[in-house]
Amino acid sequence: MTQTAGAEELAALREAVRATCLKFGHDYFVASSGDGSNARAFWDELGALGALGVAIPEEYGGGGQGLEALAVVAEEIAANGLPLMLIALSPAVCATMLKDHGSPAQKAEWLPGLADGSKVMAFAITEPDAGSNTHNISTRAVFEDGEWVITGQKYYVSHVDNADAMVLVAQAEGGPDDLPAGPKAFLVPTDAPGLSRTEIDVEIISPESQFSLFLDRVRVPAEALVSGDKGLGVLFTGLNPERILSAALLNGISRYAIDKAVAYARERNVWGAPIATHQAIAHPLARAETRLAGARLLTLESARATDRGETGGVAAAMAKVEASEVAQMALDAAIQTHGGNGMSREYGLSTLSGLVRLFRVAPVSTEMMLNHISHKALGLPRSY
Repeated sequence: MTQTAGAEELAALREAVRATCLKFGHDYFVASSGDGSNARAFWDELGALGALGVAIPEEYGGGGQGLEALAVVAEEIAANGLPLMLIALSPAVCATMLKDHGSPAQKAEWLPGLADGSKVMAFAITEPDAGSNTHNISTRAVFEDGEWVITGQKYYVSHVDNADAMVLVAQAEGGPDDLPAGPKAFLVPTDAPGLSRTEIDVEIISPESQFSLFLDRVRVPAEALVSGDKGLGVLFTGLNPERILSAALLNGISRYAIDKAVAYARERNVWGAPIATHQAIAHPLARAETRLAGARLLTLESARATDRGETGGVAAAMAKVEASEVAQMALDAAIQTHGGNGMSREYGLSTLSGLVRLFRVAPVSTEMMLNHISHKALGLPRSY
């Protein structure tokens, strides 16, 4: 169980993050999506603030406040037009996996840097022929002469160009101490010999690029294995944080879109009255605001369940599904409120369309989330 932050502490964190965001804004987010900077100036300020390490134990330079606090950070940066997907991966997925399963040496090497933002990690699991079925992963890690030799391909790996290393999932064969075969997590430097990458051209405005990775006998030391024989247990530790932080980002995007639409509807005057007086404008925004309240509660409960040490998979799945649908609804209503201006880059709404749509596919598709809810919450038979 994690010692969670109190309401006043979280409010202060939210305000501090908001103040940092105001130095940058959505224009910076868009500009850094095309200049190759990876929005590192913003990331570094979040790290210096301590916002990136709030869920990392204090002994490793973090705040020790839990996932609820990190979700507050994710929502707030998105609500201010800076929805960096990186926050759902480096300080959430990767740091959680290392915190819970890493060796003392791995924790000492990586967690302080992940906490202050000076180090960044990527997460490589998806493959062209594996998708949501992790058991079909074909990338192999064979133990040879005291090292792991990794060969295979990964697909849609975010921000590899901005990462020092990645947590990579591969099928382990051999290994010390009679290690059972099966999927295992490995720490792989992004500059390792034999590792090459190709950028995937996607229709998304984001500072984070997507890559295909090719591993041709990439060698890493025996100590690169994360948590020995626990296998998929290591992976599952990172799944809920990824879904919860994705939901928090989406809730922030919904807040951002609704806030912009409300301000515009109050100011835009047509036929002698603000367009906010027309129900065709007001009701879609009110409906989005109502559903957003529910999505935020689901996200909050899933984060708190994780901090209590509970599995919380169903709550995390529900939060991800609802947040992604609400964000699409809120953004669409905001664009419609702006009329033609909604499609103008100047107004900062259409720039988020691709990203919002992506979250219905990744990190896990809505359909797979609904499968999980059907099976775990309703007791229905599995189809997968």
